[in-house]
Amino acid sequence: MKEKFNITGMSCSACSAHVEKSVGKLVGVQTVNVNLLQNSMTVTFEPDVIDNNDIIQAVKNSGYGASPVGEKADVPAAKSIAADEMKHMKFRLISSFCFLIPLFYISMGHMLGAPLPEILLGEENTLIFALVQLFLTLPVLEINKKYFSVGFQALWNRSPNMDSLIAIGAAASVIYGVFAIFSMAFYMGRGNLMQAHHYSMELYFESAAMILTLITVGKYMETRSKGKTSEAISKLMNLAPKMAMVLKNGVETEIPIDEVREGDVLVVRPGHSIPVDGTLIEGFCAVDESAITGESIPAEKQVGDSVIGATINKSGYFKMTATRVGKDTTLAQIITLVEEAGASKAPIAKLADQVSGIFVPIVISIALVAAIVWLIAGQTFAFALSIGIAVLVISCPCALGLATPTAIMVGTGKGAENGILIKSAESLEIAHRLDTVVLDKTGTLTEGKPTVTDIFPAKSILKNPFLRLVSSLEALSEHPLGEAVVEYAKKQEISFFEAKNLIATPGQGIEAEIDGTIICGGNLKMMKEKKIDIGDYLQKGEALANEGKTPLYFAKNGKFLGMLALADTLKESSKDAVDAFHQMGIDVVMLTGDNQRTANAIAKKLGIRAIADVLPQDKEQEIRRLQESGKKVAMIGDGINDAPALTRADVGIAIGAGTDVAIESADIVLIKSDLLDAVAAVELSHATIRNIKQNLFWAFFYNTLGIPLAAGVLYPVFGLKLNPMFAAAAMSFSSVFVVSNALRLKLFRPKKHTANSNETQLNQIQVEETSMKKILKIDGMSCGHCTARVEKALNSIDGVTAQVSLEGKSATVNLTKDIDDETLISTVTDAGYEVVDIL
Repeated sequence: MKEKFNITGMSCSACSAHVEKSVGKLVGVQTVNVNLLQNSMTVTFEPDVIDNNDIIQAVKNSGYGASPVGEKADVPAAKSIAADEMKHMKFRLISSFCFLIPLFYISMGHMLGAPLPEILLGEENTLIFALVQLFLTLPVLEINKKYFSVGFQALWNRSPNMDSLIAIGAAASVIYGVFAIFSMAFYMGRGNLMQAHHYSMELYFESAAMILTLITVGKYMETRSKGKTSEAISKLMNLAPKMAMVLKNGVETEIPIDEVREGDVLVVRPGHSIPVDGTLIEGFCAVDESAITGESIPAEKQVGDSVIGATINKSGYFKMTATRVGKDTTLAQIITLVEEAGASKAPIAKLADQVSGIFVPIVISIALVAAIVWLIAGQTFAFALSIGIAVLVISCPCALGLATPTAIMVGTGKGAENGILIKSAESLEIAHRLDTVVLDKTGTLTEGKPTVTDIFPAKSILKNPFLRLVSSLEALSEHPLGEAVVEYAKKQEISFFEAKNLIATPGQGIEAEIDGTIICGGNLKMMKEKKIDIGDYLQKGEALANEGKTPLYFAKNGKFLGMLALADTLKESSKDAVDAFHQMGIDVVMLTGDNQRTANAIAKKLGIRAIADVLPQDKEQEIRRLQESGKKVAMIGDGINDAPALTRADVGIAIGAGTDVAIESADIVLIKSDLLDAVAAVELSHATIRNIKQNLFWAFFYNTLGIPLAAGVLYPVFGLKLNPMFAAAAMSFSSVFVVSNALRLKLFRPKKHTANSNETQLNQIQVEETSMKKILKIDGMSCGHCTARVEKALNSIDGVTAQVSLEGKSATVNLTKDIDDETLISTVTDAGYEVVDIL
């Protein structure tokens, strides 16, 4: 039996590990998986041996809370819980600062010459001075009591964590401060104001409050990253339409999506989302499946073809039979994968938590042993207590607690400056150990939309007149390929003819009347149906298809006119990003829902391995397979179909221009949608981890260097005893050092990776035709030598006077006799250039 539980009280990876260990010890428990970010636990157990109550009690015994989650988990409720936790952490942070600031001013301000009220100055007011600090510290202790309850509970269970260090350090400071207050009262009652004033300088309440508040800053930042999985799932659920149009007894009836049953006949109109998975039984449509498959070009569907729920019908009216409804739909399966992948991702154990299991017991043991030894040696209890407290104070984990969050804060801030949104400390930490990067194709490596890449007019037809005809035809089409043709023509400043009497042939293409002629355009099937001879353009089309391009063929009055090729082109930075990953020793793999031929064409250009025809669940499985082989995997994607893989990966990186779901499912978001920023994110991770390790070293170095001195090792020989005040000073210095070192990350700059520039397309300028004058538009000229060559060639023709303009990419030809266009074209072609239009 498999059951899911909500867990409360966890604050670090050691907490989740302790819960997992406690439940795993139960007889009858087969597997335990605790998710820190979701505050959840999934347990597989034998119901005949134990039940939910036994599991909940085991969690409670380990110091945390647990409650079962029903079969129908309430995602909005989960989101609300995350929001409440965020609100509570914000309250704790602000409230802590409200008391810390005046406390810090009172305790430290007079050392800097800051004015204080008279009631707090002078030896006669030392007790008031101390009590004010105590009363300002108590609210901070109450606000952050969770550190003490969790920290001491972990100590009790012999599994100390970061909270244990925080609790010990803060408690040591407060206990010694209270001891100092009693000492002050004792000496003041006996008239010894100097000794009372001496103890007033040994108050460490501000240290306790500072530890708790600064650690809360780090916890607040971590809390902001929680609840993102539930938001991603909520957005996924919102993709599916809420209503469906069902056809019953010839009558269309709109019903809630939950009432759709397998076998129902549904009606879908243009622009509407498809309610559930099904099969077309009547009509034709072009479906935008990019949200599910990642394919940028809409898929044309005919009777008998399958359609996927939550995809969008771009054009065409059709009827379908529901084949998979409810939890069986493709979208529902994606949601399940996101949930499971999120629950199975093991949280990263902080280095500080790992060493605390050794560091804390040793420090406590040294403090106890030192105090006992001095008592046995005949020293007073006050002397022995001060020795023990000094050991604990100098071992106070303020710097240790700051080592990681400070570097993370600076690192994430630096990432934001460079357009890299890092949503969790875990992702920044693990990114430096990546050895494999998996890339989505559409929208990640490529632009995500089709564009014209090649133009092949038929023989004796110029490029611009050809473009003018085909773009005029496609202007009537709603198909994305047609829209891409029109957009390209507009960029070339091509004027359009008026087209009318449009006829669309499903699965083939369109035709219309332009200036009294019939122009048709579409795929190879249309050309065959209309018995149009395309000659050797058949081989060209096949070659283009092998390159991952989509060829479109056009004809005029039954005679072949030419061919266009369209493709989803690579982004400028894709090749440089892939090369940069390779230079870092990281393997790159491309996963795509496109066909293998298209994928291979892209992969060949990038020098990477491609896996094509991949469904969303296959992407997640591929990530899982790589992880099981020992790889640390990053997934970079932008689509809804990438969400399960993004969540499953050790680090999920979303392109900022992608869908909200992909962004919410990812650990890192590239705001500028530049793949080179993914490289910068890995570089930033390396720099941050290096900084964290330096911080941890120096934190331990400063905190442990004074332990022998604090324990009184030098007292018998030299009479040197470390006063807790100096211990606190050493602790403060280590904190300042750690923070200063972390601030060096502000100097981080991503390495420069030169982006490849796309081949520049030559501008084309339209000109007017005059009598005895022709203007030739010419492609390929790039310098004065080119214009001179063309001008010399044209002027060599008898009856021609030509002037060539490099800026206008044109040649103005004055004719004194009748010379046909073929002669002019062949002359320019022989010179090595191309005439694209004659006007």
